[in-house]
Amino acid sequence: MPAGESLSPGYFERLYTENPDPWGFETRAYEREKYATTLAALPRTTYHNALEIGCSIGVLTEQLAGRCGALRAVDVSETALQRARQRCARLPHVRLERRQLPGEFPTEQYDLILVSEVGYYWSAADLVRARQAITDGLRPGGHLLLVHWTPYVADYPLTGDAVHEAFLAVPDQLRHQFGQRHATYRLDRFERTEG
Repeated sequence: MPAGESLSPGYFERLYTENPDPWGFETRAYEREKYATTLAALPRTTYHNALEIGCSIGVLTEQLAGRCGALRAVDVSETALQRARQRCARLPHVRLERRQLPGEFPTEQYDLILVSEVGYYWSAADLVRARQAITDGLRPGGHLLLVHWTPYVADYPLTGDAVHEAFLAVPDQLRHQFGQRHATYRLDRFERTEG
């Protein structure tokens, strides 16, 4: 992978082919705690229309679905999505789609967008494009929740901190409401301004 480029769909297909749960989403106590913290950071009991970017095998998707009237969950890996579809088969209000963002960003408007453990896979240029697409895709008053691993990973074009700082740099469109820093991840919640 050339330095500074977004990670390709092939990178993720290889990971999921070698290991159906490469990050231990189903088994690690770290993931369970992080998911609980993520859901607790959502101020509304229910969101009408939500978008989850980078849903992987759907562990968080399944939990988030209980808070959403409609949930679109996207990932670049068809192999991961097959497992997510099995996990969420009983949830008709959840749509799982293969999309490569930011280029294939949905055109709908959402009152919640969740970007969890995915922003650092983008190049700096794609992060800027994604930030604008995400901002444009949020209804005024809608929430954006970012959750990312903060230690350095050699394969990733960006760090979790770089992703969050990029969103904090646009306060005229995204008002920062809430932030937490944990030992190995951080969480920030934003609200789309009216302007």
